[in-house]
Amino acid sequence: MEQVTDHTLAAARKVIAVHINYPSRAAQRGRTPEQPSYFLKPSSSLALSGSRVERPAGCELLGYEGEIALVIGKTARRVGVEDAWGHVGWVTASNDLGVYDLRYADKGSNLRSKGGDCFTPVGPGLIPAADVDPSALRIRTWHNGELVQDDTTEDLLFPFARLVADLSQLLTLETGDIILTGTPAGASVAKPGDVVEVEVTAGGLSSGRLTTTVTEGTTAFADFGARPKSDDTQREEAYGSREAAGLPPVEGIVPVLSPELKKKLEGVATATLSSQLRKRGLNNVSIDGLQATRPDRRVVGLARTLRYVPNREDLFTTHGGGFNAQKKAIDSVNEGEILVMEARGEKGTGTVGDILALRAQVRGAAAIITDGGVRDYTAVAGLDMPTYFANPHPAVLGRRHIPWDTDITIACGGATVQPGDIIVADSDGILVIPPAVAEELVDDCIEQEKEEAFIFEMVKQGNSVDGLYPMNAQWRARYEQTSPK
Repeated sequence: MEQVTDHTLAAARKVIAVHINYPSRAAQRGRTPEQPSYFLKPSSSLALSGSRVERPAGCELLGYEGEIALVIGKTARRVGVEDAWGHVGWVTASNDLGVYDLRYADKGSNLRSKGGDCFTPVGPGLIPAADVDPSALRIRTWHNGELVQDDTTEDLLFPFARLVADLSQLLTLETGDIILTGTPAGASVAKPGDVVEVEVTAGGLSSGRLTTTVTEGTTAFADFGARPKSDDTQREEAYGSREAAGLPPVEGIVPVLSPELKKKLEGVATATLSSQLRKRGLNNVSIDGLQATRPDRRVVGLARTLRYVPNREDLFTTHGGGFNAQKKAIDSVNEGEILVMEARGEKGTGTVGDILALRAQVRGAAAIITDGGVRDYTAVAGLDMPTYFANPHPAVLGRRHIPWDTDITIACGGATVQPGDIIVADSDGILVIPPAVAEELVDDCIEQEKEEAFIFEMVKQGNSVDGLYPMNAQWRARYEQTSPK
């Protein structure tokens, strides 16, 4: 296989990077762009595999991002999407490095934060683009030997051919130019002495592992330019979450579920919400496998979280008794909140019983959700507050679980739940909605249900679904004439 060489790097007159392209990254960032957006990295930032990258003196947050790099093989100017892939010569691995300490300095251009020497290593091998399906590539990143990113190009927000065609509308992509195509979730921070590896594979083809070692810079920034500075906001961005950055939860700051938003969410079907979440790349946001004590009820509320760990007798002695994490969670849940419990899907014991469920109801909790068992099922089922659970079980907590901690990121029923996430639950399912997308999401759901009501009525009148579901241009024009503004 042909290797990336100094000649490859010298041929790249432009390095263009995409901001957000993987659904997993969009979900992590809490925003999904409608169109791709880009920034430039200087060609002097390019480096070969095995290179060393310096974390500049005074900087704390050298972020790494494993990415797939496209190397242009044939000049592209105003090409269509259908022809664009033919202008890509090779595919390889890249690492879009940058210091978050300087993000503030250039108002979004990323010049200094992303443009440093050796901040764009690529290679080591070049996979011929003609030999691969661009929608069937895999990108993986290792940090000190630990796999931290693993994703595919199957469901990109903006497929590679679209990126090439889009960029070529305004500028000429020349042979050797490099396009960095975005990073999946899992990007984080590397420190001096760390080794970051990135690999792209396509079937039996591989770029090989792109290896970069981080060193510590010794030359301080002069006072005639921007100097590094970091805060908890940048740390959270760099590491991907407050928890990953080692930061405590922000006390007293909880996403607000306004009465207007809550009313909208109560009025749309979970199936519609699920459809719109999927359009935004959020496919793993349903808590599955549970039953409800009140299947006739629909609840909407903000998540509070509780995690159980597997029982170990010595730890249960220290953590299981008294005012433990379970009782703290129950006794601190607020009006309209939903307590979500991580019980690892373990059905062999109860995670809540009648007294604690009653206490949650008295405090105004909208619901309890656990992927473990429920004790005192008849009494719990008799409460007005719904409980979603895996199964009834008579055993006490200490048989399988230790109540460990509260208000952290957990897993429940196959879904990740964070404190402050919006939970929508009814007899059709339980969904976890990131607060950042909720307003836009529910408005699109309302519009979708208007359209589906129109389609239902047209089918009821005897019309074929061909061209109606989904609506073609003629049916859409008719819908827009009749739909209320």
